[in-house]
Amino acid sequence: MKLENLGIEDTVMDLKPLDHIMGKHAFIRAGQWDYERVTYDYKIGSNETNITYYIRIQGYALEGDVDSGNAVIKLLTPLLGKHYYPHGVEYGEEENFSENLIERASKLVAAVSEELKQLKG
Repeated sequence: MKLENLGIEDTVMDLKPLDHIMGKHAFIRAGQWDYERVTYDYKIGSNETNITYYIRIQGYALEGDVDSGNAVIKLLTPLLGKHYYPHGVEYGEEENFSENLIERASKLVAAVSEELKQLKG
């Protein structure tokens, strides 16, 4: 599910401060990158058996490369996904997400978006 109109999509920022802010908000990049793309994930636990939710924020390099740490990243529209063990994460619109989960995810993304805007100033 796309989390639209939260102000983060189309944000352009250098990789190092982006990594710092995302990390402060518990969005983890870990091994989720290649030379041209980054993916930050926020894990949300669930009481449902073998179900975990993720907020995923992806971006791609407009210049530089991620490996060298000098990339300028443009962020895409965040996604809310549901991980089905052992099959993987589904982001489709046919997934059912509770209003509480959508609200929580939207607030988390909005907080990151606001801090990115403040830094860009």
